[in-house]
Amino acid sequence: MARVMVIGAGAMGLAAAYHAVKAGHEVALFEAGPEPGGMAAHFDFNGLSKLRYGALMFLSTRRDHWAELENMTAREWITRWCGKKVYDRLWRRLFELKFYEYADNISAAWIWTRIKRLGRSRRSLFQEELGYIEGGSETLVHALQAAIEQRGGRIHVSMPVERIVIEEGVVRGVRVRGIDYAADHVISTVPTPFVGPMVPDLDEAWRRRYQEIANIGVICVLFQLKRSVTPHFWVNVADDDIAVPGIVEFSNLRQLPCTVIYVPYYMPTTNPKWSWTNEMLAAEAFAAIRRINPAISDSDRIADYVGRLRHAQPICPPGFASHVPPMQTPVRGLQIADTCFYYPEDRGIAESVRLGKAMALAIGSSR
Repeated sequence: MARVMVIGAGAMGLAAAYHAVKAGHEVALFEAGPEPGGMAAHFDFNGLSKLRYGALMFLSTRRDHWAELENMTAREWITRWCGKKVYDRLWRRLFELKFYEYADNISAAWIWTRIKRLGRSRRSLFQEELGYIEGGSETLVHALQAAIEQRGGRIHVSMPVERIVIEEGVVRGVRVRGIDYAADHVISTVPTPFVGPMVPDLDEAWRRRYQEIANIGVICVLFQLKRSVTPHFWVNVADDDIAVPGIVEFSNLRQLPCTVIYVPYYMPTTNPKWSWTNEMLAAEAFAAIRRINPAISDSDRIADYVGRLRHAQPICPPGFASHVPPMQTPVRGLQIADTCFYYPEDRGIAESVRLGKAMALAIGSSR
């Protein structure tokens, strides 16, 4: 049995802790936030617990290998298959509103996986089929939390790790609030921008690899409305006069007592809009909803919520795969990963769980 410390209680960290404790290890999980869940965390939204987070499609759903797309930009790939007019009318605005100054340097492999995943969710060209966990991600988070604690694992919230302690190339534990907790293995699942300061004793070349992975943030604007905006779950917006890339109507996928709309604002945290007040963002987002459906009025608005995450989406330029370090670091007993480690797949709970399990199972082979 090994002493295992897991840093970060998102889906990846919870999965790593669960599979480690299930394998018989002594496990402690440290989370900086007030509750487990990370980007999949829930919150009370006016009484509701909610989640925080053609030919081209046909060919994409049948492609199983992405290596030949790895060194091509998404813009080049889409333009090659669909033409510049299609890119400009359907894709350009979406890329600009998600990546801003990075828009023209996003990997084709990354966008291919998104198209493939959505394309394979369709029963036919005209019928899409999506599923969800009853109760939302809260159900999964609570189940993993209970399973970890039932097997003797400990989950510590509001306890950010200050440092991963390393001696002579071997991990020795973690430092929290000035106290060192001994461990034989440490698994870090926090966003890569936090890794460098947290492991100052790691080889400088390795620390630089984490620091060079750029991230953008996301502002999540949620509305409760009295009526539906569209009959669709997900609507992309490619209108230069509308300042959001689309809306997600959660209540069209699952039974809820009112309409719930999510409006995403992905952007670098250096963007001036990141500093807007919650009221300014909610006003702009609601104006966009009214542009999509002019029948919506102020009287339909019940409540709104604005949340922010500074490190929500890694920037994946062409050749990104070669920049992602191995999960196992040169330090014996130290594994590091976050959502960019399952590139070209995009952020998703299923992929996070898969990676968390893989790191936990790797403990047995690294002792």
